[in-house]
Amino acid sequence: VLALLLVAVASAARGLAPVTSMLLMASAIMGLGIAVMQPALPALLPRWLEARHLALGSAFYMNGMLMGEFIGAGLTLPLIMPLAGDSWRLALMLWSLPALVIVLLLLLPRRNLDPPLQRPNWIPDWRDPLMWKMGLLLGGTASLFFGTNAYMASVLEMRGELDRLTPVLFWFNLAQAVASLAMLKLASRWVGRRRPVVISCAGGVLAMAAFVLFSGWTGVVFAVIMSFLAAVLLILLVALAPQIAPPGQAGRLAAGTFTIGYTLSFVIPLSGGMVADISGNPLHALLVIGLFAAASLPFALTLKLPD
Repeated sequence: VLALLLVAVASAARGLAPVTSMLLMASAIMGLGIAVMQPALPALLPRWLEARHLALGSAFYMNGMLMGEFIGAGLTLPLIMPLAGDSWRLALMLWSLPALVIVLLLLLPRRNLDPPLQRPNWIPDWRDPLMWKMGLLLGGTASLFFGTNAYMASVLEMRGELDRLTPVLFWFNLAQAVASLAMLKLASRWVGRRRPVVISCAGGVLAMAAFVLFSGWTGVVFAVIMSFLAAVLLILLVALAPQIAPPGQAGRLAAGTFTIGYTLSFVIPLSGGMVADISGNPLHALLVIGLFAAASLPFALTLKLPD
């Protein structure tokens, strides 16, 4: 609750920031709240839900995150900006209201939960090989999505297809929302199994390779497929922590996985961009990202999960 409240207040504060430095500081504080909240939710699921509902609960959680990302990007210009009188400051404050409403809902009286048997340890165990496998896989799939999103304009411009950027980004991001909806149906059968992780990881890498090789709408279709599979793998990985971690350890495993994965999802696309700057070819950025994602595939194959 405190992390979500921090997100809401810091997000609203961005709209009140008088100078750029304060805007950046408020954004960093908001990011801190998100960083605390993300591993906390997988840790709470075993307390909130019965074991047979953990996979579905994880899918709902990730569906909310991915749908929120798509809705936020899709509704800001056509709906929120007119409501805000075309003021970006007021728009940021309006987008903070849903978080405040959720904070109030979480404060409502609820059924008593059994207290944990021992105080959870939130510090990641950096010697845990499972955490590293999950973190590297998360870094690979997140790099595929974030990196392609970042370099899409440069790739299309190089191919003489920049006029397609708006619809391409729409379908590319919509694919993530569609994947999250599909996982609501498939979570109970796919979460906690190795084969879906391997297939989505390998499929994402192959789709990225096809996007690099093919131009025109053929390449775009493969990019959208890659986005879909990246979202599926993201949900499968995030849902693993409450499924397989010992009691009270899901938050610890999730925190380490997110730390490794999101650090890599920043470093790898950035490294790809540096290579592209040197070569002058934006496709080389995607090549770096794709190679890293391919290198993470063996970790999916060695996960000790039922097929």
